Amino acid sequence: MWSDSLLLAEKAHLSRLLLWGAASVVVGSALLVLVAARRGATGGSPLLSQFGVQCVAWGVIDLAIAGFAWRGLAERDVAGATKLDRLLWLNTGLDVGYAAVGVTLAVVGWQLGRRLGLVGAGLGVVVQGLALVVLDAHFIGVINRLAAR
Repeated sequence: MWSDSLLLAEKAHLSRLLLWGAASVVVGSALLVLVAARRGATGGSPLLSQFGVQCVAWGVIDLAIAGFAWRGLAERDVAGATKLDRLLWLNTGLDVGYAAVGVTLAVVGWQLGRRLGLVGAGLGVVVQGLALVVLDAHFIGVINRLAAR
């Protein structure tokens, strides 16, 4: 039946989101540690530190969302599958919006006298938004393939 295939696909999607969230936290934390260690010698990098903050913050949020969703996993009927599909499309639109906001932050930061902290924060938001677009779009494609069976 397709509902068990959808459940497996949803688990795979949430696993990828958990992996992305964990990787974001690790990379962001490593950047923050690196900047803190270099702060004494060179004054640190606002671009890297704000990029790191965005990675950690978004990673924690992704982990929380995926963990919460994992707890509610169950086979879905047609109405549940439709609701999931609509939610994914909404999330994908929001993800594109996050990336656009990130671009805006980076451009404004650059134009306001090269405020590298704002540029770094903007770039961090762009990376997170685009990664979520890729994850969600992939899952939408899987759902569409399942629906075509």
